[in-house]
Amino acid sequence: MVDKLLGKVTELLTSNEEVQYIAVQKKPAINISPDGIALTNKRIILCKPKTFGLSMQFQDFLWKEVEDCHINEGIMGSSFSIRTVKKRVIRMEYLPKQQSRLLYRFAQEKEEEMSEYRRQRELENSRAAAGGGIVVNTSKDSNNEEEGPMASLKKLKSLFENELITEEEFQTKRNEIIQKL
Repeated sequence: MVDKLLGKVTELLTSNEEVQYIAVQKKPAINISPDGIALTNKRIILCKPKTFGLSMQFQDFLWKEVEDCHINEGIMGSSFSIRTVKKRVIRMEYLPKQQSRLLYRFAQEKEEEMSEYRRQRELENSRAAAGGGIVVNTSKDSNNEEEGPMASLKKLKSLFENELITEEEFQTKRNEIIQKL
């Protein structure tokens, strides 16, 4: 069944996409065409045979859409559940325990990657909402002593500490301010 599923899933892969792991249900009753799940480096693909295996329904989720994955081991096997960032939950039951553990391990690695990806996107969106680039006022206002280079350095440090700019951006702008002293 895994080889059959692999053949069908391989036809769906995009460029630079590779199947990392496939698991197939093992129901306690007779199951002519079990459901399967394929994890690739880009997405999760759920495969559900219809009409006694004569047709197949595919459903996929990009890893960046997946918020969390869980396994629940029972007596008759394991269930593997996926929760999307839109709070939708999809579950596949009756997976062999060993297969579900391997699915879970790979999914956890992808979750960590995507968590960092989403964090970076949020930072970029915050920067864009704040006006894009970094503008630090280095001119001295005669009415306000706080507008000098020292105040600019303090503001710059605050941006860096709040992770609104990278260390490279911090160092570059810091050097510009110091050169003007």
